[in-house]
Amino acid sequence: MLTTQPDFYNTIIIGGGSAGCVLANRLRVDPGQRVLVLEAGRRDAWWDIFIHMPAALTYPIGSKYYDWRYLSEPEPHMHNRRIAHGRGKLLGGSSSINGMIFQRGNPLDYARWSRDPGLTRWDYAHCLPYFKRMENCLAGADEFRGGDGPLLLERGPASSPLFRTFFEAVQQAGYTLTDDVNGYRQEGFAAFDRNIHRGRRLSAARAYLHPVLARPNLTVRTGAFTTRIVFEGKRAIGVEVAEAGRSPQLVRGGRIICCGGAINSPQLLLLSGVGPAAALEALRIPVVQDLPGVGENLQDHLEVYVQHACTQPVSMAPALQWWNKPWIGAQWLFLRRGPAATNHFEAGGFVCSNNEVDYPNLMFHFLPVAIRYDGTSPSGGHGYQVHVGPMNSDARGSVKLRSTDPTIHPALRFNYLSTAQDRREWVEAIHVARTILGQPAFAAYDGGEISPGPAVQSDAEILDWVARDGETAYHPCGTCKMGTDVVSVVHPDTMQVHGVEGLFVVDASVFPYVTNANIYAPTMMVAEKAADLLLGNTPLPPAQAEFYRRRPVDDARA
Repeated sequence: MLTTQPDFYNTIIIGGGSAGCVLANRLRVDPGQRVLVLEAGRRDAWWDIFIHMPAALTYPIGSKYYDWRYLSEPEPHMHNRRIAHGRGKLLGGSSSINGMIFQRGNPLDYARWSRDPGLTRWDYAHCLPYFKRMENCLAGADEFRGGDGPLLLERGPASSPLFRTFFEAVQQAGYTLTDDVNGYRQEGFAAFDRNIHRGRRLSAARAYLHPVLARPNLTVRTGAFTTRIVFEGKRAIGVEVAEAGRSPQLVRGGRIICCGGAINSPQLLLLSGVGPAAALEALRIPVVQDLPGVGENLQDHLEVYVQHACTQPVSMAPALQWWNKPWIGAQWLFLRRGPAATNHFEAGGFVCSNNEVDYPNLMFHFLPVAIRYDGTSPSGGHGYQVHVGPMNSDARGSVKLRSTDPTIHPALRFNYLSTAQDRREWVEAIHVARTILGQPAFAAYDGGEISPGPAVQSDAEILDWVARDGETAYHPCGTCKMGTDVVSVVHPDTMQVHGVEGLFVVDASVFPYVTNANIYAPTMMVAEKAADLLLGNTPLPPAQAEFYRRRPVDDARA
């Protein structure tokens, strides 16, 4: 039986992840407002080295203690493989288990957003002030970068001989270097910004939530699994929460904000009767609001590793040996330095794979070691690799309920490699990667390609290898997209769910299109801007900073 808790909260935030931490920090500024954060996962304990040590990121991904461990449905264009999708299961959400790379995306990503109905205030000029507000860029503030925000951003040192060789090779291949991929010019190669400070992961929870936990008007509950949003008519009046050892309880709130991400937010809306009426009725879920776009428009980045053996002992391979780990761990624990104090994703870049695109559609991350996300090393010795994949895929998938049981993961289908554009750009991506790694700069180190290997040459062989070996880059988004057309879910000026009152969504699910880079920074920007919208503040004025364009271009075509 559902009982009602006596407390009333002005705002209930469902999910203590990246967006939820920003909103908790910003919305608690009014002392008369009581804010509750409900996080289904665990706390990000100060002593937990697996989330705070940057190089330990391979441990939480795939662990039931830190990761919701979603699996896609069999992907029809990837030999019916089920693709694992890690999502953070603790305070900080995926920012507590991700690769700590901070990428805004290209300014023309937001030009694309702004061309959708109702989204004129989401162009780059309107988003840039919110990017700057959240940043404390230790490389220096300027017209593009912020200098006093909660997120301290360190630039990767990229000091290994292999990083220097990589920068030389990209120039030999005809590409350019850039000063800052988050600044004036994204296109090119550079050291990357990272969410690491003094050798420690700086998650959204550490940057935004922990500094305000002592505020009397902010309550954070972990192990609190929201199973349903409760409505009276069309108004959301609270949430049903299940906690260990207690019967489900109704917690009442003035407004409910879903911050569960691109998988959980649409799942919760559907379970609560907000979504495609036919799908809800098939599961005998009472329809509160017929919104056909809930769970649709799912987008992601797929990536592969192009790996080479290294003939000289200059890679990070020794750090993987068990006998070196105690010393490496001690260096990090007591000095916050050494191989454990970096994410190793210290540099990379953005290029165009063909002349038809107006801004970069490929992203590269370079690592001075040959290793997979799960920590396995195919070479068993020294190596290096690039992660690469198309950033603007036109493949679209969906999130659908399997059951009315909220503990059962929804059905995820991404439809990777399902379009002609996707397949074309994948072939181009591998050719570009091989061109860079085959330059004379690498001659002194190159011990041969490990993956995909010399047997993979033709376009068909490349696509078959991608289908067998590709992995998610962990960037799902778009499933509750903002806009004003018939398949939009969230109003872009209020973040309120169309057709109901008191219910909002703020997370990566509201993206109309995936950005051409990692999505953590855009998610935080959306939450920063949403906080002003929810507080009724005057939005920050647009910033007219002229950014690099590879050629004169009409934004309507970008």
